[in-house]
Amino acid sequence: MSATDSNTGAQSLFTGLPSGIVPIVAILAALVSTYIHLSLAPMVLQFNTVQGILFILAGLGFIGGIILYLTKYWRRELYLVAIVFALAQVAAFFVMGGRVNQMAIASKVSEVVFAAAAAYLYQTDTAVTS
Repeated sequence: MSATDSNTGAQSLFTGLPSGIVPIVAILAALVSTYIHLSLAPMVLQFNTVQGILFILAGLGFIGGIILYLTKYWRRELYLVAIVFALAQVAAFFVMGGRVNQMAIASKVSEVVFAAAAAYLYQTDTAVTS
């Protein structure tokens, strides 16, 4: 995708998909967690409103992070925010006494994979930010 619009010379908001396997793994891991949280949210809302809202916020947080990552506004320091966000999901599961089942395991594994990929990208990102 072109960084500038050839007709107006204006810079595009979205930078396109990043190259390399690690960014794709990070995005896919975030999408797995998003899918799990948003698909379970309606059921969780029936039993615990606060926890159901947290499920929705977790899913929306990952979606927002993916969108931000694909824009010109992404900065290297945001990898650290992403790592904390993902690991907070894992910690919250244990602190809130989540039940261990296949969906929980898939979600937590995807969040740990996401955090590891984000940490790798933070270490290897040498882009100069303005």
